[in-house]
Amino acid sequence: MSDYSATYLLDARTDRTGPVAERDSLRLGFERRLPDAGVAAASVLDELVTLGEPGLLHSGAPTFLGFVMGGAYPVAVATEWLTSLWDQCGALYATSPTASVVEEVVAQWLIELFGLASDTSVGVTTGCAMANLTGLAAARHSVLADRGWDVERRGLFGAPEPRILVSAGCHATVFRAIRLLGMAGQIRVVDTDNQGRMSLHALDRELVASSGPLIVCGQVGNVDTGAVDPVDAICDAARAREGWVHLDAAFGMWAAAGPSVRHQVAGLARADSWATDAHKWLNVPYDCGIVLCARPDAHRAAMRTSAEYLTPATGGSRDPVDFTPDMSRRARSLVLWATLRHLGAAGVADLIDRSCAFARAMAADLARVDGIEILNDVVLNQVLLTFRAREGVSESEHLERVVDALHRGETAWASPTRWRGRAALRLSVCNWQTTAEDVERAVAAVTAAHLLSDVRQTV
Repeated sequence: MSDYSATYLLDARTDRTGPVAERDSLRLGFERRLPDAGVAAASVLDELVTLGEPGLLHSGAPTFLGFVMGGAYPVAVATEWLTSLWDQCGALYATSPTASVVEEVVAQWLIELFGLASDTSVGVTTGCAMANLTGLAAARHSVLADRGWDVERRGLFGAPEPRILVSAGCHATVFRAIRLLGMAGQIRVVDTDNQGRMSLHALDRELVASSGPLIVCGQVGNVDTGAVDPVDAICDAARAREGWVHLDAAFGMWAAAGPSVRHQVAGLARADSWATDAHKWLNVPYDCGIVLCARPDAHRAAMRTSAEYLTPATGGSRDPVDFTPDMSRRARSLVLWATLRHLGAAGVADLIDRSCAFARAMAADLARVDGIEILNDVVLNQVLLTFRAREGVSESEHLERVVDALHRGETAWASPTRWRGRAALRLSVCNWQTTAEDVERAVAAVTAAHLLSDVRQTV
């Protein structure tokens, strides 16, 4: 596996970014009866590589632009191997003093990178979905406690009914988190503008039309456009009503560490809780998310658990389980420590600024191609575009052909979406390996896919 790992990391995957096998052929290889007698470990691994690699999406490739998925720094891959080798349960100080202390250190590094208050609490989660759930659990605890209701002890039946105003630009995991927290009926969706930013007029309208404990959910980095909600104004409106502001910032949070784009997330530090990912823009392997909270007491109150058989930390030590829902958890803080230590603040800043510069360059080049329209203001690392189809062919049909041609090619991979009723393609630049030459290759691949689809339609 060591030899295979080295070969895999050195392969640029320029032959094909997407998978070469689909469900039926993959099942044909994998599906068989569980053997009565075990198979030798080396044979199992060889078989897994042979059968599994054709179905991989090579998201670590420098021209992979799909979804918002980073690659993985070699130091992060090595640390993940070490994390599995050490096999630490990262829940308690008692189960791993190293994991506990490293998480303390990483928390302070993240707070500094994001420009947050020094007493901000931090939890390391599986991803932004769990980070959103944790941050919103802290929000629920706080706004109900302010009304004299202990939701952890008494539950929600009979509780003051909260009002939860959610930007229409928030990720689907925000809505799911609120549903899992038993508050789906209290959601009011706040309209956005043509870039996906929360409309302050719509927010004011919802605030006037509702009453009760208030939680406002904004987004920092729309998954399609990269747009950021007007955080300062949202915080002003929520503070005036003693509300809690939670920010869904899966990748946009990292803009705070980039000098050239930091202004795009002005007001970030004024929120009450934040959810982000490390396996996106920081380029650590899946899975690794982060929740941060400006009110540590509410954070711990929402997450705390205890039992006679659990040994609590003493003397100021940290029990990581106090800040996330997971009890059985790998020591994810190790990969964060290694990657941040390897990059330093300057390295993180370079990664963020370079990605955004490449996104702007990509948008500018594509905008010059006849029949391609850029739909977004490129404020971070996302480029959203659509294609003009020939008469008699819908935008959706043309986009399907473009995506098919792109994915069958050897260079790039990107994911389709719908934006305000229009079929579109989104390009996300967040891989540490991406260079100016990779951007040129990706632009050429998208352009060729568009022109090829145009020719096919003409024929």
